[in-house]
Amino acid sequence: MGVGELSCEKLSKDYGGKGSRLALDSVTLSVPSRGIFALIGMNGAGKTTLVRILGTQLEPTSGTASIDGLDVMKDAGRLRELVAMIPQEGRTVPWMTPMQTVSSYLLWRGVGRAEGKRRAAEALGKAGAAPFQDVLNRKLSGGQRRKVLVAAVLAADARVTFLDEPTTGLDPISRRELWASLHEMAADRFLILTTHYLEEAEKLADVIGILDKGRLVGIGSLDYLRGLVKYQYSVRVQPGSSVPDVGDGMVTTGRDGQTQVLTGEAQAYELSKKLLDAGTKFSVNRISLDDVFFHLVQSEFEGDPS
Repeated sequence: MGVGELSCEKLSKDYGGKGSRLALDSVTLSVPSRGIFALIGMNGAGKTTLVRILGTQLEPTSGTASIDGLDVMKDAGRLRELVAMIPQEGRTVPWMTPMQTVSSYLLWRGVGRAEGKRRAAEALGKAGAAPFQDVLNRKLSGGQRRKVLVAAVLAADARVTFLDEPTTGLDPISRRELWASLHEMAADRFLILTTHYLEEAEKLADVIGILDKGRLVGIGSLDYLRGLVKYQYSVRVQPGSSVPDVGDGMVTTGRDGQTQVLTGEAQAYELSKKLLDAGTKFSVNRISLDDVFFHLVQSEFEGDPS
């Protein structure tokens, strides 16, 4: 549990007692406290519980956790001075404007009034909320209110920032604009991000942790996680086309009729030649985080470690 890292040791949270509602199950990890660390998992996987414990909002049932050498229990007061957070259930005050929301949040954190307004205006611009910064929050859409919360943590300039599903409700353009802001923030801060969007984790994160039913089933860079999967290439074939025998591989068909073949490099090359000869439209790529995620989670269900 040293300086310069986020560390958890056998961290567990039982909401019901005696293992009846185990939200986290002996999570152990150690990652550098810089860049972007993304947590992914299905609903109920334990992402929000882990973030709330690390953000000193929730006590673990057992185990330990620290950030930069500060224990989340023993040093909670000192750690809170270093962190900012967008909780999943975060709400804006209806009768305040975005400018008032962000600047008052900075006042609460000890920032002077003039400096707070300057930083609030800058952050609202980065979050794409400047056009409606003087409109009452109650008149904003859900996605716009989410941008206001994002602007608040951008403005806080905290050493460690927790973002629990920050892009929920944002349109694709706004989501990508926020990604650019998060990349900029991560240059000199540590961001801990939870998301349902696997593409978001793939694009943003330096380190990705995969949670399933409270257990950590994979953690590392995207390339490292790819190495946990037997098949490294994905061949996608247009709907309605026949797929030649692939030998060693995994074949699935989606609801849209598109067939995906997960296989090795040599088999992907041979399959590509056959599909070209047949005039079939297809694409070949290295496996995505999407493929890795579903393979690891499915392996947990089936007890298959490959």
